[in-house]
Amino acid sequence: MCLLLGATGSGKSLLLKRLQDILCARLSVGTNLTDLTLKKKKVTVRELGGCMGPIWPSYFTDCFSLIFVVDSSNIAQISSSCILLLSVLSAEPLCRASVLILFNKRDIPCIMSLVEIKSLFRIDDIIASAPQSITTKEVSASSGQGLQEVLSWLESVTIK
Repeated sequence: MCLLLGATGSGKSLLLKRLQDILCARLSVGTNLTDLTLKKKKVTVRELGGCMGPIWPSYFTDCFSLIFVVDSSNIAQISSSCILLLSVLSAEPLCRASVLILFNKRDIPCIMSLVEIKSLFRIDDIIASAPQSITTKEVSASSGQGLQEVLSWLESVTIK
């Protein structure tokens, strides 16, 4: 299973809907569990809302990959997203999970460049110290920018 996590309002739901649209997938159980078919292999993606943070660990056991969404247009939320991510990465069940960090909402003009946001997020330090394989991408779930790369990443960590 792939978990889709991030702070409230980071764009997880729209991202998942857009990935479904690309693959012509259908929503399965409820609004937070989706099956995507990548090269004839079904991948279940479970979206967990930011307000559900306290119970995220109960879903870590069956997780082989993690997509963590950051609202890069909300400068005030960058620090709290970083803390959430560090908490997730330190969880023992996720020590072997492949991780994709998405800097979402890049289509919205904001006062900071992606380089500045990554610096504030301390992404280089996180990548250097985490046991997981971490990839970063910038996307816009709204415009569709970068979503094909997300599917390619998911396919690469799923189909081996």
